[in-house]
Amino acid sequence: MTTEKTAEAPRGQRKTRVGVVVSDKMDKTVVVSITRRFMHTKYKKYVKTRTRFKVHDPNSEAKTGDRVLIEETRPLSKDKRWKLKEIVEKAPVV
Repeated sequence: MTTEKTAEAPRGQRKTRVGVVVSDKMDKTVVVSITRRFMHTKYKKYVKTRTRFKVHDPNSEAKTGDRVLIEETRPLSKDKRWKLKEIVEKAPVV
């Protein structure tokens, strides 16, 4: 009998998420915000929630506004448990 949770990645694969860089002020670290929409169970209205992750960016290549793909990794510091996998879309230059 196998019990699978939908939030977990299959064994041997790491979780990945796509989000937007909201801060790049730290050295080798960016803050990525991931927004998700879901329907409220009681009121049947759509609710938006935001989760912020500190992500390891060893080459400091991601800038504010970029859409990035992040991957779960071992703990790198007190708050960092994700690393930058790739930049999906660069922020528009203003």
